[in-house]
Amino acid sequence: MELVTGGELFDRIVEKGSYRKDASDLIRQILEAVDYMHEQGVVHRDLKPENLLFYSTEDDSKIMISDFGLSKMEDSGIMATACGTPGYVAPEVLAQRPYGKAVDIWSIGVISYILLCGYPPFYDENDANLFAQILKGEFELDSPLLG
Repeated sequence: MELVTGGELFDRIVEKGSYRKDASDLIRQILEAVDYMHEQGVVHRDLKPENLLFYSTEDDSKIMISDFGLSKMEDSGIMATACGTPGYVAPEVLAQRPYGKAVDIWSIGVISYILLCGYPPFYDENDANLFAQILKGEFELDSPLLG
């Protein structure tokens, strides 16, 4: 294991507010890393800013994926276990349908939204209400992305 000293993406989002100008590079790095994992048959199942760590404190530091505690090999059988962090979990997981690698892509979409807007697309203090929003795909874009 490598020592990473740059902290969590979550902390940098809180510090910056949003990543509008730098988001594309971060999203590209995350997509490339997840593509590699998926080629190896690994589904992370808990991608979120807290599990994305910067290698160093430099502004242009590479980002690394951590916490594989919920990950699973795709060929180890049908995945249907409800797991992950509520605001980042894909609708098929909530609907208790079999799922695959696409659940990681959904999470990347949520992370991308947060990087660009500075807040999550789905939010409610009550998990049942949050899950209903996710299942219906109900979100509001309050902040203009241009400007």
